[in-house]
Amino acid sequence: MDPERLSDIQIADVVISTAGRDKGKLFYVIDVDPVYLNLVNGKDRTLEKPKHKKRRHVGKVLRSETRVADKLRNGDKVLNSELRRDLAFLSREMQSNDLGGF
Repeated sequence: MDPERLSDIQIADVVISTAGRDKGKLFYVIDVDPVYLNLVNGKDRTLEKPKHKKRRHVGKVLRSETRVADKLRNGDKVLNSELRRDLAFLSREMQSNDLGGF
């Protein structure tokens, strides 16, 4: 993966895991540092227990412009249920686009 692309991951971005047992799952980024990201999905990785994953093991999906993303950027309180709902919606959108609308 291009190192320049990895460095542009920011809080509230949606990423997909590219390695490990969670490969293929979507996550919101809640904290960043030069090497690691803290990731949550509201289900098995909650806000109370985020996934600590290296940047090189994720791929950026999109810069989310949802209400949940705005809350994460502003530091407002977000519920795990909001994360689950938002990521499920994004996942369905991605699948319908990949299937060509069928």
